[in-house]
Amino acid sequence: MKNFAVVLSGCGVFDGAEIHEATLTMWAIMKHGGTYQVFAPDIDQHHVINHITGEEMDEKRNVLVESARIARGVIRDLKEYNPADFDAIIFPGGFGAAKNLSTVAFDGPDAKVDPEVERAVKETHQAGKPIGALCIAPAVIAKILGNVTITVGQDESTIEAIEKMGASHAETTHGEVIVDKKNKIYSSPCYMLDANILQIGQGVDQVVERMVADVIRMTSG
Repeated sequence: MKNFAVVLSGCGVFDGAEIHEATLTMWAIMKHGGTYQVFAPDIDQHHVINHITGEEMDEKRNVLVESARIARGVIRDLKEYNPADFDAIIFPGGFGAAKNLSTVAFDGPDAKVDPEVERAVKETHQAGKPIGALCIAPAVIAKILGNVTITVGQDESTIEAIEKMGASHAETTHGEVIVDKKNKIYSSPCYMLDANILQIGQGVDQVVERMVADVIRMTSG
């Protein structure tokens, strides 16, 4: 069985991990015969958003604690991640990827990335293992690795920022996947487009299926 690390950024699209993308990622991994371990950094969220009003709330929340809601309590601090223990790593989207895992939402091409997120991506890349990224998360991968090819769909301002980071962008629509074969990066736009949950499921499923196929090729070759 192929073992995935799934990295979350909180719980809720506006200030954490996108719950549909996160859940469908875990579903797709198991559908394709894999297993997973959920991780998140033990850091404070940038802020907390009321998901009904869209207004910022006067409270603090922790990314690891909030991510545990989606993981049903079975979660590990990202500091414990070791690429030698996993076949692949994948990052669902949601604004948490751009606010908590990085500052892409605020600083664009000048963004900073959480040190443990950067370490996890760089060490996985150096090990030659597949890296998946959904929605806005590919922009975080671009900031860390630079010269890679990814997609966030068709959002012009985000594409401009990604290209300033030194990465290449491929425009996509619903369910499409961009594979950077050289760097083993798999990305799909998901909710960066005006999508429904069926379209999200199709994109996530395609990313995971191709990552699993890559792992099988690596381990059987």
